[in-house]
Amino acid sequence: MKVRNQNQNKVNVITLGCSKNIVDSEVLMGQLQANDFDVTHEATKSDANIVIINTCGFIDNAKQESIDTILRYADEKEAGRLEKLYVTGCLSQRYKDELEVEIPQVDAYFGTLELPQMLKVLNADYKHELVGERLLTTPRHYAYFKIAEGCNRPCSFCAIPLMRGKHVDRTMDDLVRDAGRLAAQGTKELILIAQDLTYYGLQAYGERKLPELLRRLSDVNGIEWIRMQYAYPSQFPLEALDVMAERANICKYLDMPLQHGSDNMLKTMRRGITRRRTSELVDTIRQRVPGIALRTTLISGHPGETAADFEEMYEFVRQTRFERLGIFTYSHEDNTHSYTLEDSVPAELKQERADAIMELQQGISLELNEARVGQTYKVLFDRKESGHFVGRTEFDSPEVDNEVLVPVEKDTFVRLGDFANVKITSATDFDLYGKLV
Repeated sequence: MKVRNQNQNKVNVITLGCSKNIVDSEVLMGQLQANDFDVTHEATKSDANIVIINTCGFIDNAKQESIDTILRYADEKEAGRLEKLYVTGCLSQRYKDELEVEIPQVDAYFGTLELPQMLKVLNADYKHELVGERLLTTPRHYAYFKIAEGCNRPCSFCAIPLMRGKHVDRTMDDLVRDAGRLAAQGTKELILIAQDLTYYGLQAYGERKLPELLRRLSDVNGIEWIRMQYAYPSQFPLEALDVMAERANICKYLDMPLQHGSDNMLKTMRRGITRRRTSELVDTIRQRVPGIALRTTLISGHPGETAADFEEMYEFVRQTRFERLGIFTYSHEDNTHSYTLEDSVPAELKQERADAIMELQQGISLELNEARVGQTYKVLFDRKESGHFVGRTEFDSPEVDNEVLVPVEKDTFVRLGDFANVKITSATDFDLYGKLV
């Protein structure tokens, strides 16, 4: 048995970026705890003498946040308040050589798939029997659930395959076992994530298996909501919609990033789908799963985007009336195909176009929310804040979507992490207000 001095046995893990990084940090923390480390997550006043930063390298803003965070803790180390500093994740995977030169205060940099190597440097053992186990950083009642790693899609603007590698499935048996373990710990909502959920099964089984996986996860006792994020539109497995419609614990919610609404841009972006086929898919989804909430994300200002392309995207959003929508300004990422094109749209114009889309969406969201007034919905409550219990319907994912607010009153009691029925009494652009029934 390894014995360590306790004051050299505390690790603070900092997570930047997407929900896939959150899962990676949770797995790392589980391994560290099993090796007798005292682990905290994003402790603001930590007495840990080891910090591990799990970085994001997706777009310019995320990369800058990662670099700023590394520099902040590098200063802490130079001031003698930190003994060891390690960096992992997407930024480290993509720019390891440059980072080692520019920020030498970091003791070691690791890529996205180098957890065993990191543990070895920390004098910890990689415990194979713990694969799938993790320390949740989210509230216990929901968990991000990564079903695959990497991506095989050829999207011209995206650097994810450079950082995460090719698509690799987790087996269904492993996923069902992990879901059961989470349910036994009190998790009620699984948020399925991958770079591309709809590709699931092709690598491990030679065919798309998302519908079968949904059925098996739906059968896990204790899981009351299953939510799908990051579905790719091209070659979407329509059978998954039938499973969603027939299983009460699969949320009527689908996050399907479409990126644009112009044929010219969709071709330039190498998305493998046209505007017409996209609209047909959206119509099919809404027909087969009545009442579904569709979330999408778009990109403004991709190289070559003309005013006409933008107007086409704007009209696409106006006509389609997505329940949930976000938009990014294009980031010129080296070593992608788009990087070979001129970054032709000025930054100010990219932002203007993004703002115009969000203003349009704000009005759409308000109209859709107002239509929910008077209806009663099952709500999962996440937290108590500013005089309200704050929760979500099945149509909303944590952090990015709408919320339901119920005033804290003498006769109102909600246990966080529980479901309750709420009658909607009023609505704003992105929030619903209601009372318990």
